[in-house]
Amino acid sequence: MSILPKSRRAVLAFLHDVAMAALSFALALYLRLGDEVLSNEPRLTILYGVAFTGIAAIVFLVTGLYRGIWRYASLPDLFNIARAATLTELIFLPVMFLFTRLDTLPRSFLLIDWLVLIALLGGPRLGYRLFKDRGLDHLLERDRAASVPVLLISTKDGADTLIRETVRDRNAVYRVVGMLSDTPSRVGRQIYGVPVLGTIDSLETVVAALDRRGRRPQKLVVTAQGLAGAEMRRLLDRADALAIPLARLPRLTEFQQTRADASPAPIDLARPIALEDLLGRPQAVLDRDAMAGLIRGRRILVTGAGGTIGSELARQIAALAPARLVLVDNSEFLLYAIDQELRERWPALAVTPLLGDTRDRCRIDTIVGAEQPQIVFHAAALKHVPMVEANPIEGVLTNVIGSRNVAEAARAFGAALVVMISTDKAVDPASVMGATKRLAERFCQALDLYEARRPAPGTRFVTVRFGNVLGSTGSVVPLFSRQLAAGGPLTVTHPEVSRFFMTVREAVELVLEASATAPDPPEDKGDGDARGKIFVLDMGEPVRIVDLARQMIRLAGLRPERDIAIAYTGLRPGEKLHEALFHAAESPIPTRNPALRLAAPRTADYAVLARSIDELEEQARGGHQARVLDLLHLLVPEYRSEPAAARAAPAVAARSG
Repeated sequence: MSILPKSRRAVLAFLHDVAMAALSFALALYLRLGDEVLSNEPRLTILYGVAFTGIAAIVFLVTGLYRGIWRYASLPDLFNIARAATLTELIFLPVMFLFTRLDTLPRSFLLIDWLVLIALLGGPRLGYRLFKDRGLDHLLERDRAASVPVLLISTKDGADTLIRETVRDRNAVYRVVGMLSDTPSRVGRQIYGVPVLGTIDSLETVVAALDRRGRRPQKLVVTAQGLAGAEMRRLLDRADALAIPLARLPRLTEFQQTRADASPAPIDLARPIALEDLLGRPQAVLDRDAMAGLIRGRRILVTGAGGTIGSELARQIAALAPARLVLVDNSEFLLYAIDQELRERWPALAVTPLLGDTRDRCRIDTIVGAEQPQIVFHAAALKHVPMVEANPIEGVLTNVIGSRNVAEAARAFGAALVVMISTDKAVDPASVMGATKRLAERFCQALDLYEARRPAPGTRFVTVRFGNVLGSTGSVVPLFSRQLAAGGPLTVTHPEVSRFFMTVREAVELVLEASATAPDPPEDKGDGDARGKIFVLDMGEPVRIVDLARQMIRLAGLRPERDIAIAYTGLRPGEKLHEALFHAAESPIPTRNPALRLAAPRTADYAVLARSIDELEEQARGGHQARVLDLLHLLVPEYRSEPAAARAAPAVAARSG
């Protein structure tokens, strides 16, 4: 490997060291001779200075002193500086004695110069580290051997964190044998004495070289946070081909938790790659001030508060300091669980858990009338396509009638904003679930436009549409996890079936962002405002379910089709091969936030639609399933399904399926 600096920063570091060597010579000579230095033989003094600087430059190159990264300067770097200074003095002494017998140069000068050179080389490095870290905590690390050799992928600040933690922990389970850099400029350099062996693109070459030296890594650890999902999937493929597990670095909060653990057992500082890491997208830019301004000091009500979306809404709303948070759910256990969690995390928050079914209009009117919420988040719904397909009346009562009950109660008691959670299955629905959610969308749209025409605009109705949420009760991920635990096979309906996926955290963040954005007009074409339109979250690219299954198998350390089989079961009633976020007639309208767009689907007159939904409710409560399905087709023209006659089995029989 070449000893010459390879990057601009390395060259600057080398030039700094050479300049410090020249300065140390002059300063040490002055400290030894004082004013007498001016009467010293000038030609010999210049010769000594040039020779010392030249010898020092060669020593610095040979020892690779410039390869250290100042941002991570520590005690091992100080040892390297002392070694380089010692070699410089030991070479300078015999060379100059051979040519000049060291005439006019005091022998004690060498010791003084050695100390000065160490100070001038080490001081700026440690000073820069102090400036960056604002303290001395990171300067006194020493190497300790660990049992498991690991190769770090990325040299960003996370690499420094992992190396430092393994150095500090006497029971560390890892020994870092090298790093791969994001950019070529750091190749050949070091952090705490750990070398940067190549770029991420040279992973296979570096592993082969380490293998030849008997240092093959047993784990690859990704230290960069927020790596794109496509890049993480490529790394997983390459790690799989090398038969080396891939892990990720925990976030800073996880490090703090592990260090707070007093257990003497070794701490594993790497975490398995999670499914959301593979599906990750760049973090959306959020207007957190607007989100906080929407919630802070207001009375908030959340329906379906025990579900996946509802409970995450409750958590994020609680963190924004509402005046009061009312939780409504028809499941006693789920309501109890989220209520206890919020009370433990935010003991000063006024939380009211209320059991209630949104299908019960009297109960909803009682709750909303008593609590007088200013903002209502409506997340209660039936979401399982096959289950609602087998129980269409229940789907209509919950998703349509329940949504109408919540919306009209909020309007009647003066709520300022109602936010309804919808789904991509409402676009060109092929299922009862999708059709009921589309009808709920239409109702909220119509009511929103109706309220806008009042002399004093009343309640604002906002609908937010997005795709699947990872890990939710209706997601395929928990199913795959159970099937993996049972040894397989993983069941996929069709080789080409695909879905949009998003983590529950980012989905709820964007729901709050849309809620805070709703009163503002879109920025594009002067459409006035967002009244009657639907906010659609940017879900990224759809993911094939079979690819998701394969990734989960590989994340478990197993091989798809070899260790765990994948079985195709066929599409179930109501399921589509591919979902869409926009109907063909819905031209996406951009907003100020690229992660949010507006859809302007066809709207209906509120009074006409309300009468139709009254009839739908009457037929549903009477158990007339065939008539319910016919009305659903009439109210949602784009709904495509089997003829009603083919599905008019008695309700009891449907439930037994």
